[in-house]
Amino acid sequence: MAAVSKSVSLIVVAVLLLGKAEAHRIVSLIPATTEMLFAMGAGDRVVAVGSYDHFPPEVDRLPRVGALLDPDVERIITLRPDLVVLYGTQEELRAKLERAQVPFYAYTHKGLTDIMETIRSLGARVGMEAQANALATRVEQELADIRARVANSPRPKTLLIFGREPGSLRGLDASGGEGFLHDMLEAAGGADVLGDIHRQSVMMSTEMVLARAPDVIIELRYARGHRTRPEDVRAWDALPSVPAVRNHRVLVLEGEEFVVPGPRVSLATEQIARALHPEAFR
Repeated sequence: MAAVSKSVSLIVVAVLLLGKAEAHRIVSLIPATTEMLFAMGAGDRVVAVGSYDHFPPEVDRLPRVGALLDPDVERIITLRPDLVVLYGTQEELRAKLERAQVPFYAYTHKGLTDIMETIRSLGARVGMEAQANALATRVEQELADIRARVANSPRPKTLLIFGREPGSLRGLDASGGEGFLHDMLEAAGGADVLGDIHRQSVMMSTEMVLARAPDVIIELRYARGHRTRPEDVRAWDALPSVPAVRNHRVLVLEGEEFVVPGPRVSLATEQIARALHPEAFR
């Protein structure tokens, strides 16, 4: 029995060591983690990415293996990865990788601080702990600098919109009082007009916009290649009593960095801060 117990212990240790080994053939299905890997210097270890990965430009040369809803398991396994970075909700994919004995890193995100924690833990997992710590520390310092710049500025009531039907005010999808978008808005010196609603996203009606009466409306446009047309912004003219509309403070910010919770969050946060408080950056 002692010999059997010892053998079992050795197997367990071997499995743990395998799970903690440096990763050199990484498949990343998530834009945020792909950006993290490249930013910490592990981009040359990434052998495939998800369908929606667009940054940095180097990812354009890599194979695409699906995303949250359609991972190509067969192709992923064919690439012989020693680590697959996947969404924590992809339980079926996790089960298939476990059966194939392919290690994985399960990703979840919530707020701004979780992004830094993910950078650090992912870096440790792939054997680049020092580089990941340096990256996370740099982003944290950049965010701290932004907060310091706007610390003495008034905090306008701000509505952050990240989706609606083109040319109309139907289907308004806004940032609620939780999640990295809310945290970015607060760090940029805005007071989230939906901060009391403890959800990451809120589907709004025009009546709700009228009731909340934001001083500023910021729309995020992040579709690749999208360019905002004047008529898109003019849709807000249907609500002339809203302070943001009345005072011409409906602002549009374009770029994928606003909705990818990765190393560029400090860049995105600074752009929001500049839109809200241009005087702080003169």
